[in-house]
This record gives sequence, C-alpha cells and structure tokens, in this order.
Amino acid sequence: MDSLTQIVLGAACGEAVLGKKIGNKALLFGALGGTIPDLDVFIGSWMYSNEIQAMAFHRGFMHSVLFAFIGAFLFGWLVFKLYDKGKRFNSTTLRDWQKLFFWALFTHPLLDCFTPYGTQLFYPFSDYRVAFNNISVADPFYTAPFLICLIVLMFFKRQKKQRRLWLKLGIGISSIYMIFTLFNKYRVDSVFESSLKNQNISFERYRTQPTIFNNILWYGVVETDTQYFMGFYSLLDEEKKITEWQSISKDNSVVPMEDKDLAILAWFSDNYYKVRKTDIEGEYRYSDLRYPLLNPDDAESSLFSMEIFKKEGRWDMRTNGPDFDKNATAKSIFAPMIERLKGK
Repeated sequence: MDSLTQIVLGAACGEAVLGKKIGNKALLFGALGGTIPDLDVFIGSWMYSNEIQAMAFHRGFMHSVLFAFIGAFLFGWLVFKLYDKGKRFNSTTLRDWQKLFFWALFTHPLLDCFTPYGTQLFYPFSDYRVAFNNISVADPFYTAPFLICLIVLMFFKRQKKQRRLWLKLGIGISSIYMIFTLFNKYRVDSVFESSLKNQNISFERYRTQPTIFNNILWYGVVETDTQYFMGFYSLLDEEKKITEWQSISKDNSVVPMEDKDLAILAWFSDNYYKVRKTDIEGEYRYSDLRYPLLNPDDAESSLFSMEIFKKEGRWDMRTNGPDFDKNATAKSIFAPMIERLKGK
C-alpha cells in the first residue's frame, strides 16, 4: 500500500514489541522498519539502467518472507548495537529488536498482498505475484483511523494501560475494515460473473479491484478469445448488474511481446495489457489493463500507461499515464469516476 499506511503499520509493530520498554521511540523504529521494503524502488533504479527491469524489481526480493527473516537478523543486530549503550544499556535485548524488525518487515508485504499490484511474497522460490485485489493501494478509510489511534497513544506514558488499548483499537478497526473489503470483493465478483453469464459473454478469466481511495466503486477487466471487456460497478448502483462495457481488441502484434524485456512487462501485468502505436515513430503506448480507466466511458483512458521504445538495442519504457487536455484540472480529470461512484 502507500508509504503512509506502511509507516503506520510498521509503527504499530514497533509499539506492540517494544512500546512498554522504550515508549514512542518504538513507534519510530517500527516506522523505519515498515519503510525498508519500499526502498527497492530506489535500489532498483540504481541497479538497473533499464526501467522495465527496475519496475519488476519492486515488490520482489525485498517484499519476500525470506527478506523479512534476513532483515530481522541484520537490522535487529545493527540497531541493538547502536542503541544498547550508555544510559540505555541492558534496557532492551537483541531478541527484542529482531522481533520488532521481523514484524515490521513481514507485515509490510503481507499488507501489500491485499492490493492489486502484486507481491512476490515467496521470492526467490517463486515469482508468483500474490494479489487479493480487495483494497486500493491507497485507502484513507483503512489508514486514517489507524493513524489517529497511534497519535492518541503517543500522549500516554509507556507503562499506561491506555496505550495498549489504543494500539489494539487501531489494529482492530483497520482489520475489521479489511475484512469488510473482502466481503465487498466477494459481492462484486458475483455481480461480474452473473452479468457476464446473463449477457452470454464467454470469457476465459476476469479480475476485479476497487478504484483509488475507496472501496465503493469497483473496476473489472474480462478476457475473451479476441477482446478485453472493461466495466464498473458501484455498491451504490440500484441494480446488481453491469450493462455497460468498454471493449478493445487483444491484438498486440505491433511489438514483439516475446522479447525478454517486453515479456517482463506482460508478466508484470498478468497478461492484461494493450499496446498501441503513438504519433512518434518507434514509440508505443503500453496500457496495464488491470488498473481502472480514468474515464469509465473511454477504453483508452487507462490509469497506468507508459511509453515503450527501443534504447541501445533493448526495449525500455517511460512512465506516462493517460493523455490529459492541457486545460484539465484535478476536478475535471476525476469527475467521471466520481460521478460513476455515486451509482446509477
């Protein structure tokens, strides 16, 4: 999920493990631990000159269970050696710090698994990207109550029972909301399946996910033999069915997708993608169809798009996004999706 949410979750892990011993400093170290896996964005850019390879590195090894164990030992040992000095000598143990970093490093990718991006939780033993698709990568209804509870507990001394109470409240509220999104996911999947069946759309597979910042408006992409169908469903819709679909051809022969770099892009998108020519010779628009259309009525307004091109004999990419009118404002850009969220 987004960085703020991971900081909050990491801070909660720090409080749970070391809050009684070191107070608010446990929140700080937990937050740092919860941030570490996402540093793979910067490490990937440093390791690879090719942007496709760098993007594939994110949510790879540093988001795996193996890294949680390795990182717990390494970071736990390092922080213990730096912290256990002077007046703080013997106030904590090596095991305390290793537990703190394990839970901060482990819960980070575990939480990411619920989002649509995909997390290589079992890397290097498997490159399977775990994605339950039940919550957006940024959802304030999950994060805000959790954050408020942690802020409140900071004002209590480390031995006070109220501190532990607010921690449990923050974890409890966020967990209940996560369960709520799983029920929503089940409900939305049933609506998509029944809608496809009633309209005699023979499909190979489909996937659904909530749109950004909410769990009310959902998006789904359906794969058939020759096309992709994309549709939206709001929990506020009067009828439990989808009648309006946007469709595009599956033909992606404009570029050699068997190329090793382009094959990584296809793997990253779980083979839900569309490639189109652009006005620039040698450049193509690659759209990851797993992510919602910015405009529910425009099949080419994919939220996650990029330009792909040859660079020094290899395919590379440049993150771009949808084409916006030069006079567009944030309000006008998101207006179609907000209007669809209200139901119909």
